[in-house]
Amino acid sequence: MLPLEDIRIIAVEQYGAGPFGSLQLAHLGADVIKVEDTSTGGDISRYVPPYAEGEDSLFFETFNRDKRSICLDLRNPSGRAVFEDLVRQADAVYSNLRGDVPAKLRILYDDLKHINPKIVCCSLSGFGMTGPRASEPGYDYVLQGYAGWMSLTGDPEGPPEKTGISLVDYSGGFVAALSLLAGVHAARRDGIGMDCDVSLYDTAIGLLTYLGTWHMTEGYTPQRLPRSAHPSLVPFQAFPAQDGWLVIACPKEKFWHRLVDVLNQTSLKDPRFATFTGRAAHRTELEAIMDSVLATRSVEDWILALREAGVPCAPVNDIAAALTDERTIARDMLITTDHPRFGTVKQVSSPVRVGPVPRTHRRAPQLGEHNSEVLRTLLDYDDADLARLTRDGAFGSRPNP
Repeated sequence: MLPLEDIRIIAVEQYGAGPFGSLQLAHLGADVIKVEDTSTGGDISRYVPPYAEGEDSLFFETFNRDKRSICLDLRNPSGRAVFEDLVRQADAVYSNLRGDVPAKLRILYDDLKHINPKIVCCSLSGFGMTGPRASEPGYDYVLQGYAGWMSLTGDPEGPPEKTGISLVDYSGGFVAALSLLAGVHAARRDGIGMDCDVSLYDTAIGLLTYLGTWHMTEGYTPQRLPRSAHPSLVPFQAFPAQDGWLVIACPKEKFWHRLVDVLNQTSLKDPRFATFTGRAAHRTELEAIMDSVLATRSVEDWILALREAGVPCAPVNDIAAALTDERTIARDMLITTDHPRFGTVKQVSSPVRVGPVPRTHRRAPQLGEHNSEVLRTLLDYDDADLARLTRDGAFGSRPNP
């Protein structure tokens, strides 16, 4: 068995952050039942370009494999009744909606505890369910601006920049998955469920870590540095070689001594560069010396020499190189699924490793694909029940094209 095969999650989720979190749980075997509203066409990520056709997109495939999809209108009384039947059979209700919406949809613990006292209600929102911005939508780019990330990213002479990928969204998904699992563990131990109020804003602020500590304790003001340099460890940044860029990192003194041996440059043995403090104080001079030496050989030559000497380093790969790297293959980080529209879909796997690596995966579900399966097998509904619920509008209605 996979580690989470005994956990069932009802996911009222959309787009990236929420589905990314539940994807990690599905990867580990959890039964993630994705609730979609057909009046809005289901999860909006089904239509994200450029690789989208009909109700399928490669964006949606990326975040929703190994899940099941049902269509329900939670505002319809009959749809609500089905949802509550699902809650009786579930461990958690998981959502990523605006902070004030879970209360409006009545999917908080106080709304559901009479149905299932052990239910865990995990909300991942932009700004949380409390505070002055609870009713505002929150997206990765917005949160990177709010939390100071963009003031740290990019060249000092250029504009503020966001990270190349949506790190607030994905980190928020991981935080939500961790919170949900902690809640389920406590509910099984104590017999009482709870709310988990997770926000992208809190996640982004929490990831300021030591920069926040330095600023609040010593008044340190973080600044952008050229070449993505570390604020205090030198060298720890990107350097230009003869034919491209590489990263060299010396977070320990032993790595610096090894680097000096590889570069074989007498000027690097200057007493000014002998300590962390000295190298930070003379960063500009040190960079100039290293630049002149590294420019004489190719990235590949330097990587081979530095790796052999035990100096942390890497080429600055593009995506194609990263995905074909031997370590990516060796770590089973690439998977495939079969899709009726896209054929074989190749994608990256979850980095979460607990026990054996799952070898098979299901494509992301079609909109409402598992209505009959879930309601018949999990809730024991029959044909008459399904017909009545359809007439009552429990499953919603598709929007006009």
